[in-house]
Amino acid sequence: MTDRTFHTAVTIGVSLDGYIARPDGDIEWLTTRGAEAGDTGYLEFLAGIDTLALGRKTYEKVLTFGFWPYEGKQVAVLSSTLTTDDARVTVHRTLDDLLAHLTSSGAQRVYVDGGQLIQTFLREDLLDEITITTAPVLIGSGIPLYGALDRDVDLRLTAAKVLDAGFMQTTYVRDRA
Repeated sequence: MTDRTFHTAVTIGVSLDGYIARPDGDIEWLTTRGAEAGDTGYLEFLAGIDTLALGRKTYEKVLTFGFWPYEGKQVAVLSSTLTTDDARVTVHRTLDDLLAHLTSSGAQRVYVDGGQLIQTFLREDLLDEITITTAPVLIGSGIPLYGALDRDVDLRLTAAKVLDAGFMQTTYVRDRA
């Protein structure tokens, strides 16, 4: 889908060895350290987006938070299996359906979240920007941020900064030149 009218962006925390969660989906290793990083720019990032595209597992993880962090945002979930009567989200069975929904709903800036969905957007050349906040911890195994790709994905570094407590944050944009 090369004629997109919306911009896609990711902001995500990873371990130094490149994992976004433990094999069972646990992110305690990040949440217990996250406050030590100081201001990561997440609230500013969230304020600048109008729509979220979530994978099913990420949506289900958000439901465990005890509050809905996306009030006032359009939220679309990509899942072939999820059934829900949650009026806060729309569920799409295929990537094509999700992309058509994002276009028809007037999405401008879309936050893509969820390991498998991020990997899908990378494989399909649909990701425009990625901000990675690296935690100073090795967890040894887990769910990787990146999956197998059938070609190189060229990126251009646009920002890098050292945060508190040894965290590092880098932002890249997709270099399609």
